[in-house]
Amino acid sequence: MTLDDLKRIFLGPTLFRLDRILSPRLVPVLYLTGLGALLIWGVQHLFATFGSSFGNGLWGLLEIVVLGAFFLVVLRIVCEALLVFFKANEAATDEVSRNQVTSSLLEDVRDAIHEIADDEEDFDIDDIITPATVPAPDVEITPPRGPRRTARRTPGPRM
Repeated sequence: MTLDDLKRIFLGPTLFRLDRILSPRLVPVLYLTGLGALLIWGVQHLFATFGSSFGNGLWGLLEIVVLGAFFLVVLRIVCEALLVFFKANEAATDEVSRNQVTSSLLEDVRDAIHEIADDEEDFDIDDIITPATVPAPDVEITPPRGPRRTARRTPGPRM
């Protein structure tokens, strides 16, 4: 995240519009702030423990390593969990918007079919379907060769 992104977030209309989620862009800022706070705590703890005595300072170094590593892992897990949560929210939002488009597309197709049917009401169905009294055209139909087979009842020819 660059300085221009931060300016755009805090000085632009993005902060006051609620149609976009702003939090995924702020998670890296939260992570950097946590790292900075962890670094400041480590330096302050180092000077405070060495200021009291040398033995406390050595224990303070051990505390900084152990607690610093623990809080670094916790900070990383929290930030990744936030990113996963926002990614899942984004995927769900996309799915809902796709379903809304699909339903409106179905409505559009249904309306188009009804419009076509309304436009062709003057069409005469007798032009398409010939009555049974009209003889069929003289076309020679050849029957298939060999025994007639049906599905799953008649076994195939033996060889």
